[in-house]
Amino acid sequence: MTWSTREIAELSGSTVKTVRYYHEIGLLDEPDREPNGYKRYEVRHLTRLLQIKRLTGLGVPLAQVAAMGTDPDGRASVFRAIDAELEATVERLQNIRQELATLSRPGASPDVPAGFSGVAEHLRDNDRALIMIYAQLFSDESMDAVRQTLEARPNPALDEEFRDLPEDADEATRQALAEQIAPFVAGAATDHSVTLEPKASTSRQAEAARSAVGHAIQALYNRAQVDVLRRAHLISEANGDARSARDRRDPVPIENDGH
Repeated sequence: MTWSTREIAELSGSTVKTVRYYHEIGLLDEPDREPNGYKRYEVRHLTRLLQIKRLTGLGVPLAQVAAMGTDPDGRASVFRAIDAELEATVERLQNIRQELATLSRPGASPDVPAGFSGVAEHLRDNDRALIMIYAQLFSDESMDAVRQTLEARPNPALDEEFRDLPEDADEATRQALAEQIAPFVAGAATDHSVTLEPKASTSRQAEAARSAVGHAIQALYNRAQVDVLRRAHLISEANGDARSARDRRDPVPIENDGH
C-alpha cells in the first residue's frame, strides 16, 4: 500500500508543506512516482516522518536530525546536550516560579531585585531605582553585601538625614553628613561597608558599568546629595591611604621562636 503526499502528511501528523520541506533539505527520501507523476509514499517514508516528529518533539534541531545518522555515540551526545539545556531551562523556570511566589506575598515589590523585597519598604523610589541598576551591573556577591547592609540598617537616622537633605544644604551640613557617611561607603574598613564588583569581564565593560552608575546617581539624587557622596568617598579613600601608610610604618612584629 502506498500513500499520496496529502495522505502521508495526515498519517504522520504533519503538513504537505512540511513533507516537501524535508525533501528539500534531504531529511526525507523522495518516493517513487506513478506513471501520472504523483508521488507514492511507502511505509519507510511514514516511519521516517514519525522518527523526525519524535526527535523534533524532544527538541532536536532539524540540522542535527539530519546529521545523526546511525551512529549510537553521536545520537547519545546530541541527547545529552539537549538534556543539559532542558535542565538549565527547568532551573530557570523554577527560579521564576520562586520569584513570582515572592512577589505574590503582601508587601512584596517588583521595583527591587529578587531578594530585596524584605527591605523595599524602607527605600524611596530613587533608592529602589539605583538598586535595580546595581543588580544589573554588579556581581551577585556585591548585591548580597548590599542587601545584608540594608537589612542590618546600621544607622536608620543617618539614612533619613541623607534622603531628606535639601538641594540648597549649606557647606557645613554637607561636610558633616559626608563625614558620617564615609565609614559606610566602598573601601571603608567597617562591618557595613560594601565593595561593588562589576559583572563585566573586561576593563572597558567595568568602566562602562561604573560610568552608568555615576550617571544614575546624578539623575536620581539632588546636587547636595551627590556632593555628599563625593565627599564621603574622598574621606573614605583618604582614611584608607592613612591606614595603609600606618600599617607600613608599624608592621606586625614576628615572634621569636628561639631559633
